[in-house]
Amino acid sequence: LGEARAAAAAAPHDIRAQFDVADLDLAGGHVDDAFARLLDLFAELPSEERAPVRERLLELFGVVGDADPRVIRARGRLASLLF
Repeated sequence: LGEARAAAAAAPHDIRAQFDVADLDLAGGHVDDAFARLLDLFAELPSEERAPVRERLLELFGVVGDADPRVIRARGRLASLLF
């Protein structure tokens, strides 16, 4: 856990490192943190590099459940970042 967080902190635009920490956050029940991490990454990446992050977010939304208020908020933020 510490190594994954350190790697993500050292490389904030490393998609794989950010995915690893988001997965750990989600598994640990820190759903909002996982979504925020990936949404922040999405916002910072050039548009041509965003697709994998959007796909991972959609996967995590499905894991948590589309009716969950945290998913609804995160979907709203993703939509605003897309447009």
